[in-house]
Amino acid sequence: MTLSRFQQLQSYLSSSVIGQEQLIEALLLGLLTDGHVLLEGPPGLAKTRAVKALALGVRGEFQRIQFTPDLLPSDITGAEIFRADQQSFEFQPGPIFANLLLADEINRSPAKVQAALLEGMSERQVSAGRETRALPDLFMVVATQNPLEQEGTYPLPEAQLDRFLLHVRIRHPSPDTERAILRLTRHGDRLQPPPADPLGWPDIQAARTEVAQIHVSASIEDYLVHLADATRRPARYSNELADWLAAGISPRATIGLEQVCRAQAWLEGMDFVTPDLVQRLLPLVYRHRLSLDFRAQAQGVSIDHVIDALLHAVPVS
Repeated sequence: MTLSRFQQLQSYLSSSVIGQEQLIEALLLGLLTDGHVLLEGPPGLAKTRAVKALALGVRGEFQRIQFTPDLLPSDITGAEIFRADQQSFEFQPGPIFANLLLADEINRSPAKVQAALLEGMSERQVSAGRETRALPDLFMVVATQNPLEQEGTYPLPEAQLDRFLLHVRIRHPSPDTERAILRLTRHGDRLQPPPADPLGWPDIQAARTEVAQIHVSASIEDYLVHLADATRRPARYSNELADWLAAGISPRATIGLEQVCRAQAWLEGMDFVTPDLVQRLLPLVYRHRLSLDFRAQAQGVSIDHVIDALLHAVPVS
């Protein structure tokens, strides 16, 4: 029953955001695994629309923050405001206390703002004033980056990148898809009404419990571990990888890859994880975590090319 309702949610998102199936898949995987998602792509590709549609589909509160160089940590977390009539301070919550938070152009704000958001992403709490306040049970950050503009941006620290479960690159639609988008928006750009019985927090909890029960065999565990090891000791697996990789992934990435494989298997109605799922989802989990050596950067080697070489160098267990 829970799976059918998530499939209904997926159909609703697909009808609201046309031609962005990988984006929709990533949002559902993040929802099922309690993970955050980093989206990279030029403006106008329905990233905001997709997160809004997801919030409608799960009866969640949506908030959007436009990151700018003059943004302050309190603009995200909230602050204590003095009430003259009561002669006391009152905490005014910031947008981070939503269920789904869209951090638009996240790399346009400096380190202090990133640190405030990182605490919420990693600890599920906010320190503001003299107190620490817990975030909602359902809390998911979807951040965007524009790859076309680098002037005036602040590269995200590795610690924060590692807190994003998935990194998705959004592409422009095909001509046929764009024609369907024109027809959808011809009579207005409003989102379609959500399903008559949208998901709630108990449904999401039940789905996460079912995802945790998806079987992962010992051979799949070995495969996951060897893939991670190949990023840390690449010379054992491939001379190319040894020349290209400067640092390997963290154990958090291995855990995350297993979690998204479980979630994808559940969405596809399977009760076990296959090597094909690992290979298909690995780029989304590894892409933002791998550090390239200066030689790879000088040669113009892309992260996706390195990932292809990694999958080729590590045999399936």
